[in-house]
Amino acid sequence: MEADIPPSAIVSGKALEKRFGDFEVVRGIDFEVQSGEVFGFLGPNGAGKSSTMRMISCVSPRSGGDLRILGMDPRDRGPYIRARIGVVPQQDNLDNELTVRENLIVYGRYFGLSRAHVADKATELMEFARLSDRANDHVESLSGGMKRRLTIARALVNDPELVLLDEPTTGLDPQARHLLWERLYQLKQAGVTLIITTHYMDEAEQLCDRLIVLDGGRILAEGTPADLIARYSSREVVELRFPADSPMDRTAFDDLAERVEALPDRFLLYSDSGERLLDRIHAAGFHPLSSLVRRSSLEDVFLRLTGRKLVD
Repeated sequence: MEADIPPSAIVSGKALEKRFGDFEVVRGIDFEVQSGEVFGFLGPNGAGKSSTMRMISCVSPRSGGDLRILGMDPRDRGPYIRARIGVVPQQDNLDNELTVRENLIVYGRYFGLSRAHVADKATELMEFARLSDRANDHVESLSGGMKRRLTIARALVNDPELVLLDEPTTGLDPQARHLLWERLYQLKQAGVTLIITTHYMDEAEQLCDRLIVLDGGRILAEGTPADLIARYSSREVVELRFPADSPMDRTAFDDLAERVEALPDRFLLYSDSGERLLDRIHAAGFHPLSSLVRRSSLEDVFLRLTGRKLVD
């Protein structure tokens, strides 16, 4: 019942399931997204991220459990919910034969907005996306970063309370990614709730207030990026590389570090003080070809929880 949903929860899933025949994609997950926060879904391919996002965007019905979006059940109020949210799909689906301005105006008209309102909104959104100087250019002439900014701008034409972004910066160069981060931060400052899926761990650390790590349709961990790093990793990591013919194995470092991971090209040693650990390594008579001390990251957490096996 809607009364069971906390007032601040803009999205809530309880024992949420998605099945395709006998195949379970989402297996009874519980989560709440608070109003005004940036919430992330992280996971390898096939983890259930996109299926969950499609249920939240009211384009795929749930197979079981409970789901509330803006306090409403999408089974009963799907069209009304869709009118109040914005969706940025993983692949841009802009109309290449229309101009930048026309893409915004035509999309805005789908929501029943007046021509005058949509025209003003298009001007505002082109400025937001830094596309004002390309207003009359056809979409096919834009760079990948420009198209992505336009797709995000288009998702805002109806002034949504909630915006869903599926892999918003995949394939973009670092400059374009950082510009999009800046624009998403502006939306958060304006009070818009954002739900993001991403494969970029640095993106999740930069943008997300809270996140969940999914694998096999189940939640492995939930918390802030800092909390997850503190819970599943150490403060710092020492990376060591030895000659290819070195007989070294991970057990050589078991007494030195909190945790040791052996990769094909290097060893990862986890510790609260990387510099002190490196001193102990040298004092123990180890002489790596190269060493690097870095802070532990969300990527270390992600790989520890989901593994390093390639998932197609």
